[in-house]
Amino acid sequence: MIESFYNFLGVLGFHHPLHPIIVHLPMGLVVGSVAFSLADMKWPDKSYATTAYHCILLSLLSVVPVYIAGLLDWQQWFGGDVNKWIIIKMILGVALTVMLVVTVQQKKKGAPQKKLFVFYLVNLAICGGLGFSGGELLYGG
Repeated sequence: MIESFYNFLGVLGFHHPLHPIIVHLPMGLVVGSVAFSLADMKWPDKSYATTAYHCILLSLLSVVPVYIAGLLDWQQWFGGDVNKWIIIKMILGVALTVMLVVTVQQKKKGAPQKKLFVFYLVNLAICGGLGFSGGELLYGG
């Protein structure tokens, strides 16, 4: 079934993995949350804190299609082979999802912006680990 899906994409002229295309959405939004949170520290009278939180919400929503694409690509391009980088990516993917949920919960509980900034940084660190492990998976060390 997965192969038929990629064959269909090939008929449309698309012969590449899907995951690298859409993975930038949640990653970029997490980076945006940190950037807007920093901007809020400089200009607290603006709506940057709200924008930072919105970035986290959108990142949480966008991880689902990223994980689906990652699993499809893993099956199609790697034959479902399990190695240490796949395991690391799966663990970090779960960690990111949990951390995004915890961040949203903290905001809903009224956490101060400085505390949320720490959560945004932890999300960013997990994204960095995901990016690094993805690079190692594709390009080796």
